[in-house]
Amino acid sequence: MPRTGAFVPEDVAVTTSGLVVVSDLIHGAVSALQYTSREPQGRWVTVGTFLSPRGLAVDAFGHFLVTDYLPGTVHSFMLGPTWETLAPASMLGLEGPCWVGPGPDGGLAVSEEFGDVQLFGSAHQRLGSLGTLTGHSFGHPAGVCSDSEGSILVADEQKHQVTLFPRVGPPICLQLEGLERPLGMACTPQGQLVVADAGDSCIKVYQYLGEMA
Repeated sequence: MPRTGAFVPEDVAVTTSGLVVVSDLIHGAVSALQYTSREPQGRWVTVGTFLSPRGLAVDAFGHFLVTDYLPGTVHSFMLGPTWETLAPASMLGLEGPCWVGPGPDGGLAVSEEFGDVQLFGSAHQRLGSLGTLTGHSFGHPAGVCSDSEGSILVADEQKHQVTLFPRVGPPICLQLEGLERPLGMACTPQGQLVVADAGDSCIKVYQYLGEMA
């Protein structure tokens, strides 16, 4: 555990080098699992402190992305060789940011609780929201991710569905059987969608690329 006492992991991310990073809402921290010769099992090291960290991801450039729920902010930073924070930046003015995921072309997507999904470019500039750009109405947007074709996928906890937003064309509601309360999501290079379903406490895997009519 990163610290003594309660540990409530909100989200987890893994870098291309295999570094595991966890957001801890109770302690307001983001912690990384560090391995040393003295501690081959690994130990948790705090690499950042925030007011209310929730969603966590790693973008195409290796920056860590952390949603900070109460101040309505997404933080971006890198880790130096001695675990120091490098190139910190913040995206402000969000309303209840919960989940974050890499977007196409080095950008990112952030879901706002009971709101919309905000898009940012590779330079962290605002690009607008998926709801405004496509006319789609969300219930309770949750996990977000992007696939190998540059489409953005969004889980909707309230509507019990996952919607795909292609680069060109209208949104597509994926026909995924058995979804009860989809939250976190990730895409695999093979065109599979992995969904954390809090409704029945299961991780569900769907094949969707190449099967959409």
